[in-house]
Amino acid sequence: MATDASLSEDSPDTGPVQPTTVQFTEVQASAEFAELRRAHRSFAFPLTIAFVVWYLLYVLLSNYAGGFMGTKVYSNINVAFVFGLAQFATTFLIAWLYSRHAAAKLDPKAEAIKSRMEADA
Repeated sequence: MATDASLSEDSPDTGPVQPTTVQFTEVQASAEFAELRRAHRSFAFPLTIAFVVWYLLYVLLSNYAGGFMGTKVYSNINVAFVFGLAQFATTFLIAWLYSRHAAAKLDPKAEAIKSRMEADA
């Protein structure tokens, strides 16, 4: 059984000082944070919408276009199977693209905000 170790009142707090609620609110209202949100949303929202449309197309075709989805592409592989595999490929592609986008655009801005908040606290 694990126990929670509490800090004794004698031991110094070695962790970073936490910003106050007021500081968080000020940062949230800043232009820099608005730019960070815009950079995230301008990437995430369009790709989310595109993926949902792509997925719904797959589902609708599976339900209402059985003849098309059953079309053989090669041997026992049909269009439905290819579309299903493409769903997985699309998922991994979006995850890879997002990780590149976050590393290039989001992480530096977030790190700058975090560093400034920790310095001010």
